Amino acid sequence: VQLQASGGGLVQAGGSLRLSCTASGATFRPYATAWFRQTPGKEREFVSVISWSDSSTTYADSVKGRFTISRDNAKNTVYLQMNSLKPEDTAVYYCAVSGRVNSYYGYEYDYWGQGTLVTVSS
Repeated sequence: VQLQASGGGLVQAGGSLRLSCTASGATFRPYATAWFRQTPGKEREFVSVISWSDSSTTYADSVKGRFTISRDNAKNTVYLQMNSLKPEDTAVYYCAVSGRVNSYYGYEYDYWGQGTLVTVSS
């Protein structure tokens, strides 16, 4: 399974970006797809997760109300709409899929995308 993350870029504070994560390759039925982010010198941080069974979603407190995760079954794609971006949102964003659980923890995920850089200027 390959995950392709895209949509990152440079945006001013208060702006918006939409990240995409598209799965391809071997047949794989994901249980959940999540976004994590990481900045140099810091641990990877959970951002959001969506379940494929019922589309339930969970968000980190730091992004709640500003970010929205969604999925398109037909395109095998999960999106992360990021609004009201802040400089502290600057990070490399990674998508990941799990075949078993809906989790905040990165080690629970089976496949990872390559990351897409989001830079928010003040």
